[in-house]
Amino acid sequence: MMRDPYTVLGVKRDAGAEDIKRAFRRLAKTHHPDHNKDDPKAKERFAEVNAAYEILGDAVKKRAFDRGEIDAEGRPRAGAGMGFDPAGGAGGPGGFRFDFGSGGGRADPRDMFSDLFRQFETPGRDEPRASRASPIPAGEDIELEAAIALEDVVAGGSRRITLPDGRAVEVNIPRGAANGATLRLRGQGYPSPFGGPNGDVRVTLRYQRHPRFMVDGQDLRLSVAVPIREAVLGGTIRVPTLQGEVEVTVPAWTSGGKTLRLRGKGLPGKDSAGDLLVSLDIDLGPPDPEMEGFFRRRRA
Repeated sequence: MMRDPYTVLGVKRDAGAEDIKRAFRRLAKTHHPDHNKDDPKAKERFAEVNAAYEILGDAVKKRAFDRGEIDAEGRPRAGAGMGFDPAGGAGGPGGFRFDFGSGGGRADPRDMFSDLFRQFETPGRDEPRASRASPIPAGEDIELEAAIALEDVVAGGSRRITLPDGRAVEVNIPRGAANGATLRLRGQGYPSPFGGPNGDVRVTLRYQRHPRFMVDGQDLRLSVAVPIREAVLGGTIRVPTLQGEVEVTVPAWTSGGKTLRLRGKGLPGKDSAGDLLVSLDIDLGPPDPEMEGFFRRRRA
């Protein structure tokens, strides 16, 4: 007798379709005969996982099983009153069983897997094939990181990255991409060993260390030297930003360490841009005998 499909997949009876699919994919990969060539029982476990998903992966069969109308092998239970083909054949009206091969031997589970999903993938008469999600497990995703310049965060850009299999792909960096954001390249991952769609490439973006700016959330921090003359008398200085240099007014009698805030000159975000926080460092410049004499006289 086939074991309870919920027990086989290790899911609760109230599990949703996505939880069931995830459990099936994990177990199918774990017990696939190609990955367990030294384990003679791998084929049986693989076939059992497939058979369990044959019931729970189909909404109609799952409801029929939960109501007790079919058993764990998809056969109608006696007295269920469903009107199914008593022989349980694949061609009977409403039948749930599939013919995976003939003869006394057990069919290769890989062939069973293929036959099973060919039947599942057949769309209804009025339902286009593209509207149905394939239950065949996709290939593994490729996960990697890409370092991006702060200038690309401000303006947007692209990076060419090389995948583990040697392929090069272009990654478009959206303006305002967050540090740690993940971009998904559909169908660029590893091929499925089950004949399903390719996996995806998931690229996690990491900000490169900038030679001048320090990232503080959406804000940027920068230190700028101010000549002592402008610090005392006031004046203007040129300050670099990621969008180009701007002119900033320094108030008279500005002390070293004072911070000026340039609004909107930080990193762009979803709703607004951050600010650029400019820390002013007093620059005494080269030795100046006249200035030195002035302060000596003041001290005396």
